[in-house]
Amino acid sequence: MLDGVTIKDAFVKVPLKTLNRHGLIAGATGTGKTKSLQVMAENLSEKGIPVLLMDIKGDLSGLAQPSPGHVKIDERHAAIGLPFEAKKFPVEILTISEQKGTRLRATVSEFGPVLLSRILDLSDAQSGIVSIIFQYCDDHKLPLLDLKDFKKVLQFATNEGKEEIQNEYGLISTASTGAILRKILEIDQQGGDLFFGERSFDVQDLVRVDENGKGIISILRLTDIQDKPKLFSTFMLQLLAEIYSTFPEQGDSGKPELIIFIDEAHLIFKEASKALLSQIESIVKLIRSKGIGLFFVTQNPNDVPEDILGQLGLKVQHALRAFTAKDRKAIKLAAENYPNSEYYEVDEVLTQLGIGEAFVSVLNEKGIPTPLASTMMRAPMSRMDILTVRELKQLVESSRIYYKYNETIDRESAYEILTKKIVRINEMEEVEMRKKEVVKSSKSTNTRTSTRMNPILKVVTSATFIRGVLGILKRVL
Repeated sequence: MLDGVTIKDAFVKVPLKTLNRHGLIAGATGTGKTKSLQVMAENLSEKGIPVLLMDIKGDLSGLAQPSPGHVKIDERHAAIGLPFEAKKFPVEILTISEQKGTRLRATVSEFGPVLLSRILDLSDAQSGIVSIIFQYCDDHKLPLLDLKDFKKVLQFATNEGKEEIQNEYGLISTASTGAILRKILEIDQQGGDLFFGERSFDVQDLVRVDENGKGIISILRLTDIQDKPKLFSTFMLQLLAEIYSTFPEQGDSGKPELIIFIDEAHLIFKEASKALLSQIESIVKLIRSKGIGLFFVTQNPNDVPEDILGQLGLKVQHALRAFTAKDRKAIKLAAENYPNSEYYEVDEVLTQLGIGEAFVSVLNEKGIPTPLASTMMRAPMSRMDILTVRELKQLVESSRIYYKYNETIDRESAYEILTKKIVRINEMEEVEMRKKEVVKSSKSTNTRTSTRMNPILKVVTSATFIRGVLGILKRVL
């Protein structure tokens, strides 16, 4: 587009090989960010590239149904010079909460002590205790599957098992274990009990194609998680870490293995600590070698930390609105994130872009940013609205992996094993106390009577004592 007029048959194309260099879709509310995301997901699927979408607003499920069409869509595509065709795409609905869909879970063990400590924003001393807890569980075959397992081990290390663990691994501060427990409870209260556990989701199920060779679009429904940023960032970091650790090195191949769109990306960074931001930055830098592209979708580029923003190659910038002096400053700052253009005053045009229009800059075949182009975006081929309740139910229940991951599994783990161990410890302590009471009672009786005991009484007393002790031991064993 130039001076508000669409130039026909002048298409902006993105080389598939550059999509693992990540990207940004930004713009004010109502300017068309979600539809741009939808268009990109459709085109990737058609090229056989699987997609994972973080659907926080709940308006992406329409990808599973074809567009009903509209006169304005026809007008837009006539101006672009691109024929419009309505299509539906293969969709998998996922969830990490109580919403309907294929459930995503991960075990505490899969996080590992380092990642878990960074998510919880622990001090060095507290992180050391987490490492001890993991090592103790590994050495004693105590599976850490869910949060109740981890909490149980922490409580055990503070009370009944404190001496045992300290003798083997070193001192553990009660104050530190209390602080860790409070951080765990924070995630638990945001719904972590639903996310941590079995069966663990296999990330290979994100890179499937359907029988027609189209990449499956996995939509993670997160409409009830906007007020739970800690859980959201925990999930995202674990998912990226799992993908990085399991996917093979791919380098710059002909096309990416998987593209991930993170809508409302500011939620990841909203309450992230410096350690957590550093971890995310490292993963963003490294994960592209696995053929993974990350696209952050947010209102303003400034929502994304500068070090991460600098890693994003493809940029789609929808309109920004200047209602206040602060907004105008933010727009000037946002304009500096894009290549200079001899055709546009970027900061001015940013406020004048219409709905479904955007500044676009991509990487060419050599990985060099292309000149900035004001662009009329094509319309989605799928429905620009959500599925009905009935359609959603049918889609979820027709999934090939729904029943695989929605089976409830609660096998014996650290919680159950330590609970039994604590019961045995308490019973043994009770036995010892009764022994002492019997001995004390015996001594007391001896001091009040003759030192010589009637032989018959002596036999009866001994038999009673032995039967009592053996009876308790029998219950213990």
